[in-house]
Amino acid sequence: MTELLQGQLHKMRTRLDNPVSYSMVLGEETISLNPLIGNRIKLSYLGKISCVHCGRDTNKGFNQGYCYPCFQKLAQCDTCVMSPEKCHYDAGTCREPVWGDEFCMQDHIVYLANSSGLKVGITRASQVPTRWIDQGAIQALPIMRVRSRKQSGFAEVIFKQHVTDRTNWRNMLKGETEVIDLEIEKQKLLNVCEKELKDLEQQFGLHAISVLNGVNAVSINYPVDTYPVKVSSFNFDKEPDIEGKLSGIKGQYLILDTGVINLRRFSGYHVSLAKI
Repeated sequence: MTELLQGQLHKMRTRLDNPVSYSMVLGEETISLNPLIGNRIKLSYLGKISCVHCGRDTNKGFNQGYCYPCFQKLAQCDTCVMSPEKCHYDAGTCREPVWGDEFCMQDHIVYLANSSGLKVGITRASQVPTRWIDQGAIQALPIMRVRSRKQSGFAEVIFKQHVTDRTNWRNMLKGETEVIDLEIEKQKLLNVCEKELKDLEQQFGLHAISVLNGVNAVSINYPVDTYPVKVSSFNFDKEPDIEGKLSGIKGQYLILDTGVINLRRFSGYHVSLAKI
């Protein structure tokens, strides 16, 4: 067995190649994972968790890697991050206005994606296509551009009356998702939501809400040799040592012949990676 790297785990870095290129981040170092596909690997939880923000050691990570004090005080851990229509920046009560300027008061994209089926989502314009890859989408199509995260949240609320905003991660990992004509689905959605979108334009101004035309859907191919027939997931809190043949990578999941693990869920955990 050869240890390749160890350190504090962060979400995998990705690049939109064909297939997607993945790198594991452990501490300050990274290692390309694509060359390891087809090899047996071992991941070991080293019994230590550190906050991904302040570095404080903690017995438990919150919200994908934060210690409890950071979870309580940081704007990036506020409920409005998951429900952007609840953004309270304009009310002057944002926990970190400077962070809000950088992350919330920026252009956002409302998109359709196909991960485990058709879904609607939002992301900062600068996070395209990373957000789609992290969700395991095989297709994605930007449909609107708005001026702030709150506006994107309002648009998503309108759309998700007709299209889910959730991904079924088990189905996504089975690799059975069928290709969809996202342009047709976009037009259907815009037509059925026309009145609500007009109201949104009147509320925020014509230039704040822009439908994107002439944009092609993006197809995403993942480095997977074999998809699991039955999806079972690993948990470092219950199984500190995980090993198996690396069959592929999709979303933020490693797919082993023995099970799958969502690396992003265990951000902050100190982990070693070895090749067996």
